[in-house]
Amino acid sequence: MQTKSICFIGGGNMAQAIIFGLLKQGYPATNITVCDPNIDKLNRFAQKGIQVVESNDISNQRAVKKSEVIFLAVKPQVLAEVCHSFSSVDFTDKLVISIAAGISQTRLSQLLPSAEHIIRVMPNTPALVSAGMSGLFAPANLPTELKHFAQDLLAAVGKTCWVEHEEDMHTVTAGSGSSPAYFFLFMEAMQKALVSMNLDETTARLLVQQSALGAAKMVVENPELAISTLRENVTSKGGTTAAALAIFNQQNLQQTVQQAMQACVERSQQMEKLF
Repeated sequence: MQTKSICFIGGGNMAQAIIFGLLKQGYPATNITVCDPNIDKLNRFAQKGIQVVESNDISNQRAVKKSEVIFLAVKPQVLAEVCHSFSSVDFTDKLVISIAAGISQTRLSQLLPSAEHIIRVMPNTPALVSAGMSGLFAPANLPTELKHFAQDLLAAVGKTCWVEHEEDMHTVTAGSGSSPAYFFLFMEAMQKALVSMNLDETTARLLVQQSALGAAKMVVENPELAISTLRENVTSKGGTTAAALAIFNQQNLQQTVQQAMQACVERSQQMEKLF
């Protein structure tokens, strides 16, 4: 992977996941700067040898000016205010990577008029354990070298995919950006069910987490098999698994999942218009 100086504007959960994942892969801490107003967060980064900056307009401008890559890792509702503080900075030769959900290329170009190289990324928090999934979009005229750098950067903490059409980033948000929470919710429900059946929490969690890990690994290691086939292979007619799946089907699990993911897409589309 190429090594460039990277400035993260925002040190929240997603930024931490990416940064700590990069460090695990050997990316030099001295090439990373984090700007954030929260001292406790900055201290955690500083302990890893990362350069930290307590956020204000002047300090952020200085950090951005000396960096080659700017990672916009703040909430969408504050992005405009943050970018306004960079009005005196020339972004012509800088790569801007935005992980702000729902903020379009057009809007990013309005907020940073001098920026010629912008990539949108929708990552997810498993990047912290080098198992992330990131969807990327860039205009067709973005230099290939910069696309490769961004891809290598995110690949250091998981898998990546590019989408050709920017509107597909809304779907990526539903499919990977938000989806770890779906699985956590399902695993949480399973653990609670087992505890209600008189298992202790530790044993219940072990059963759930190892089964989830094993199921995911079977999907990954058997790409020639449809996920439905893997499900069918576990389900004997009239057996225990079939009894459980019958309840899920009665409760329209598939329809619930469809509605939930559609709600995620629609919220992402709304955010694009709001901010």
